Amino acid sequence: MLRPKIPAMPTPTGRVTPPAVVEPTAIVPAAQTPPPAPVAPAPSRPVVQLTPGTVIALVGGGTAVVLVVGAVLVSLLLAVAITGVSVAVVAVVLRSLLASEAKHR
Repeated sequence: MLRPKIPAMPTPTGRVTPPAVVEPTAIVPAAQTPPPAPVAPAPSRPVVQLTPGTVIALVGGGTAVVLVVGAVLVSLLLAVAITGVSVAVVAVVLRSLLASEAKHR
């Protein structure tokens, strides 16, 4: 019914050249060079000095980040709770409307 058509390998057109013959070349060892002199290691990064002012700034910044993230998470939780309560109220109202509709028939 639906069979894929596999393409055939196309035949080369135009002038076809035979593969080139690669001849090995002789490897001539180079003169021995002395190993390079050891290089002195580069100085490492400078050590960060923490002053009392920077420690207070870091603690204050960390506290601010924690408070902001906490406020965002609490607001998201509050939004989910309010949405859940509103859906529950709508379900109760619909249930009572459907029940009163069934009683009138």
